[in-house]
Amino acid sequence: MTSPDTPAAPRASTLTFVGTATTLLQLGGFTVLTDPNFLHRGERAHLGYGLTSRRLTEPAITTDGLPRLDAVVLSHLHGDHFDRRARAGLPRTVPIVTTHHAARRLQRWDFDAATALDTWAARSFERGDETLRITAVPARHGPALVHRALPPTMGTILELERAGRVELRLYVTGDTVFRPFLRKVHERHPEIDVMVTHLGGTKIGPVLVTMDARQGADLVELIRPGTTVPIHYDDYGVFRSPLSHFQHEMRQRGLDAGLRVVLRGDTVPLDGTRRQEGPRRTPRITDPAASRPAGP
Repeated sequence: MTSPDTPAAPRASTLTFVGTATTLLQLGGFTVLTDPNFLHRGERAHLGYGLTSRRLTEPAITTDGLPRLDAVVLSHLHGDHFDRRARAGLPRTVPIVTTHHAARRLQRWDFDAATALDTWAARSFERGDETLRITAVPARHGPALVHRALPPTMGTILELERAGRVELRLYVTGDTVFRPFLRKVHERHPEIDVMVTHLGGTKIGPVLVTMDARQGADLVELIRPGTTVPIHYDDYGVFRSPLSHFQHEMRQRGLDAGLRVVLRGDTVPLDGTRRQEGPRRTPRITDPAASRPAGP
């Protein structure tokens, strides 16, 4: 029997996959939602310039089913990452950590707690002896020049500290392509426990604007996280690189031991993960205007 004076055990850390790039993260005592997309199957996400894409799946939960949130992390303002249902259903007081472009728009929508972060800047939340630190890291939604026509995007590092010690470090890539600037993420944060990887091989015409299977595996080789959780790969018709291609690429490179596929609605523990050690092949990083299609 526990004495009333005995400190409560630290709360476990978990990830629940809602769909697209939407996850519900329980990081110790903090609850964080990423890229809230709650459109239903058949509804269209607006992608800008008159482009839309029809959702092919159902989200695992709706805004009505969300717990109390400590923060929302929004990689960028696209209709498959922050949609009209999120705009209507999320509390206006919830802190949203995002890009300058998205924060300006959110504040016009009365999300007054939206905060913009410059690259490498951080915002911290504290509760008892726990601290959650959210740091913006580089990401780019497409190859050079093309990305200028798309909303600015960011990745994030989320670190859970207890009594000043980092207990868990997550890297959420955001929508990005694999380019030389991502080396800086590894240089500044060489020990990543969990990498939540936005995939899908999204294309605008022939141009790749999110990582496909090969680029995703290249990033795993660079970062060497303890666990890789792929998301953002089958919810919309603009996604061209299915999960099966990424699984194949990871097996071919001997990286599949750390691969953790989480189905929509499932919750998995994050505690106890470890970085992958061993020989590291430095992936070649190029900057073509388009990537060849991924496949087994």
